[in-house]
Amino acid sequence: MANRLASATSPYLLQHAQNPVDWCEWGADAFAEARRRDVPILLSVGYASCHWCHVMAHESFEDPGTATYMNEHFVNVKVDREERPDVDAVYMNATTAMTGQGGWPMTVVLDHDGAPFFAGTYFPDQPRHGQPAFGQVLSALTEAWTDRGEDVRRAAAQVREHLDSVGAFPASPVTAEVIEGAVATLADEFDPMAGGFGSAPKFPPSMVLEFLRRVSTGSTTESRARHMLDRTVAAMARGGLYDQLGGGFARYSVDRGWVVPHFEKMLYDNAQLLGLYARLSRTRGDLGDTVARETADFLLRELATPEGGFASALDADSDGAEGTFYVWTPQQLRDVLGEEDGAWAADVFDVTDAGTFEHGSSTLQLRHPPEDTQRLADVRARLLAARAERTRPARDDKVVAAWNGLAISGLVDAGLLLEEPAYVDAAVAAGELLVEVHLVSTGSTNGGGSTNGAGSTDGGGSTNGTALRRVSRDGVVGAHAGVLEDHGCVAGGFLSLVQATGDPRWLHRATDLLDRALDGFRADDGGFHDTHADAERLISRPRDPGDNASPSGTSSMIHALLTAHALTGEGRYRQAAEEALASIGRLAERAPRFAGWSLAAAVTMVDGPLEVAVVGPAGAARDALARGARRIPGAAVVVAEEGNEDVPLLRGRTAVAGEPAAYVCRGFVCERPVTDPADLPGAGGR
Repeated sequence: MANRLASATSPYLLQHAQNPVDWCEWGADAFAEARRRDVPILLSVGYASCHWCHVMAHESFEDPGTATYMNEHFVNVKVDREERPDVDAVYMNATTAMTGQGGWPMTVVLDHDGAPFFAGTYFPDQPRHGQPAFGQVLSALTEAWTDRGEDVRRAAAQVREHLDSVGAFPASPVTAEVIEGAVATLADEFDPMAGGFGSAPKFPPSMVLEFLRRVSTGSTTESRARHMLDRTVAAMARGGLYDQLGGGFARYSVDRGWVVPHFEKMLYDNAQLLGLYARLSRTRGDLGDTVARETADFLLRELATPEGGFASALDADSDGAEGTFYVWTPQQLRDVLGEEDGAWAADVFDVTDAGTFEHGSSTLQLRHPPEDTQRLADVRARLLAARAERTRPARDDKVVAAWNGLAISGLVDAGLLLEEPAYVDAAVAAGELLVEVHLVSTGSTNGGGSTNGAGSTDGGGSTNGTALRRVSRDGVVGAHAGVLEDHGCVAGGFLSLVQATGDPRWLHRATDLLDRALDGFRADDGGFHDTHADAERLISRPRDPGDNASPSGTSSMIHALLTAHALTGEGRYRQAAEEALASIGRLAERAPRFAGWSLAAAVTMVDGPLEVAVVGPAGAARDALARGARRIPGAAVVVAEEGNEDVPLLRGRTAVAGEPAAYVCRGFVCERPVTDPADLPGAGGR
């Protein structure tokens, strides 16, 4: 029989709806039941495409004996980390503090106030590799709760005290010297042989690479940045991290050389890398152009939802094992292509008899692209068609607001820079879905939500009677309020649509979101909390300015605020961006790998930023000016007919002698309009 997750909307929770564990969703009812029964809360956090979440579910949560013990001695709560990033953030901080590391699945045991007294990640069903069995852990926790209550209370109090003590860094401006120092620190951590930073596992450093792109123009420091950028984008795109047949990037590489990925494909990775490679298309030639097109096509083909948005992820597993959809043996290549082409493909894609993955299979790499591009295209098409007959990985089809905001921005960049209108059309459709489904009326100036473990309401960060919700599925919005990253990334996506379409409605929607965020998420020091002031009260209010696999809420807000200032001229947006950037200044100095997106904004801020209005009659001349303006790193560019007064950057801008003109402003100073793309800043350069 189905448990209490049967009515959930999250695909991850629904994966566990048939478990014999009597799972609850996070909420007041679970905490009330724990108090009534005088048992602790066992909190299990994961996500739908997580391989080790599946393993632990199969080994333990599907086991009747384990489930019976869990049901008797705990109230068991399942949380989708992608649906509730606030809950995940609080207890991931606790897990890291208690164990020195974190990850998913995350297993945390809480008292009746939500304070953790035990934390870990994956536990096997039998003792293995120095780890206790999950059943042993459960037994020890039950004994501690029953017989050593004072120890439990002491441990919970210590963790709670630690979480309360985690505060903001002192404000520190991000100056040109800090930017130069960040490049030097990154150079020390750079892997000169394989690209990327550090050792295995390696995640695609999307935001750091954009920072390096913006500073790589000529000086000694900048030449180092250019080398790190060039080496890394090529290594990622040529290795097994990238899907050489279908496009798109896997979540991370388990090895130093980008050979074997963890095969799940996440929307947030591909949205960011799509934009990065599109922006590199001018200076990376075929590499940037090809990877951007293939990744955009992957998004439209495999992650697009019928409602116009984009699904969250593709699973790593199919047929009960990881990677089986993507890997090949030499014999499989010959079976599809014949002896001659099969042997050729094995050589081109580094598919060996020994294999680079498991059971003699290999990931596909393209370290040395062949000169015969037509033969390569033919072989890829035949292999892709054959792969389509395999069992496909499952898709997590929930639509997350923040990640769709990133997808909108990436598709706009690809559509404009590669001159593919279909990509812009897809971005507009995703934006409309967010407006129609995720922006909901609250019927009041605040509220909008679910109830937490303590019984308080989950405020939506709302003004003017509307609130941004985090997730939807099948066109139906979920109950959970948007967090800071949702507001920043969606506002950023809407601002990209302003620049793609010239439609002022997107500007108004973006500034509404930014105003809500400034009203409800801002901290006293000018930085941001990750949850709204009216949101559910957890044991601590999460605030993490560091980028991870996707931009932090703070860094996404900095970018959106800067662009809003460029398009509107409103000084309050610039001031808010400067204060938020200063709040992460120490992080940028000490750990630039976790502040790449903020550092990218800092480069633009130090340089100006640059605002360009291109006006005049449509045609080849205006297109050429727009193309040149959009190649300027970090520039905000709006293109429209003259007379558009609804976007402040366009006000008063007219054609010159009937010819399209570009109006360029930097740092509150505007230059004379230009009609020749060669006169734009950086024309012909990087």
